[in-house]
Amino acid sequence: MSGRFLRLVCTAAVAAAQAVLAPLPALAAPDPARPVAELLTDLQQAYRQTEQATETYNATAERLQRQRAEVTRLDDELAIARRSLHASRTEAGRLARQQYQNAGSISPYLRLLLARDPQHALDEGHVIGELARERAKTVGRLTDDERNHADLARRARAALDTRLALAEKQRKQRDEVRTRLSEVERMLVSLTPDQLTAIAGLEKTKTADAQRKLTTSGALGSTTVPPSPAGDRAVRYAVRQLGKPYQWGAAGPVSYDCSGLTSQAWDHAGTPIPRTSQEQWAQLPHVPLNHLRPGDLVVYFPEATHVALYLGDGKVVQAPRPGAKIKVSPIAANPILGAVRPDPTAASLPRYTPPTIPKAAAEGSDEAFGTGEPTAPTPT
Repeated sequence: MSGRFLRLVCTAAVAAAQAVLAPLPALAAPDPARPVAELLTDLQQAYRQTEQATETYNATAERLQRQRAEVTRLDDELAIARRSLHASRTEAGRLARQQYQNAGSISPYLRLLLARDPQHALDEGHVIGELARERAKTVGRLTDDERNHADLARRARAALDTRLALAEKQRKQRDEVRTRLSEVERMLVSLTPDQLTAIAGLEKTKTADAQRKLTTSGALGSTTVPPSPAGDRAVRYAVRQLGKPYQWGAAGPVSYDCSGLTSQAWDHAGTPIPRTSQEQWAQLPHVPLNHLRPGDLVVYFPEATHVALYLGDGKVVQAPRPGAKIKVSPIAANPILGAVRPDPTAASLPRYTPPTIPKAAAEGSDEAFGTGEPTAPTPT
């Protein structure tokens, strides 16, 4: 992991929708002689694929939430259109009955010819003309209401079909994440305690090496620029979540996944941002690493499948992996893709006092080499 940072910074992000989840490494009986580096690589890849599946699930969940709102909106409009159509049909029926009742009356033109008072007849003709125009308007409203009702009914049916399709897609993606988490658990169970200890130690060494190379390369600024007011609020929200568990598909307040934490931090700061790490990378303005300020988001891996919130001084707060808790990590704990800023036009605070970070906030593996909880809120 440590030697890949500069290469990954220059790697273009691969669209998450096009990413193909590769099969997990084949499992075998514990092999004490197997190189620890291979075991670390297998676990990192397994967690990465699980997180990629999680972010895909999150994206579908967001689309489903928006589609539910669209179905509700169209249903409300359709109800109004039905009432309007009913009123138009009632009015049209009334006019039809009047027309039938007056069918045998004398023609207004003949009435004018036979009238003793032509001016009075002309006045009656004006009234009759107004009634005719009102009838035409009523017929026009009825036609428009019928057309509008039919269009809304068609759109409401299409929106409902889309919602049902998204719900089925989300169910399949939920099952995919659960399957991958179960595979990770099987991998962990297949390892001996000595192997797990060695893996955690190697991961820590690689992270420290990657952090040292990053800071000495000059890619990261030597000083911390103060955050914006909203960035400060986002940082303080994220820090208050330290110690809460990672849970895939969760966005607080009890547990979070990686993008659930970053999106909620900025939402509570008053600047809503996209829910998933891929959308955050794709939609938010990019910022160079040497211009990072607290509150910016650091995105990881070529597929943008992981994200953390920058604290300053080369550290981030993140929800690492299943089985882990929200913690403070070195910024180079994972291969960096780049960084984004949710409020690029906001000025930095003139003075900034960072929040107090508990001493134990950096404890625990960034790769979470422990058994995770392969569950998430059931989609509704």
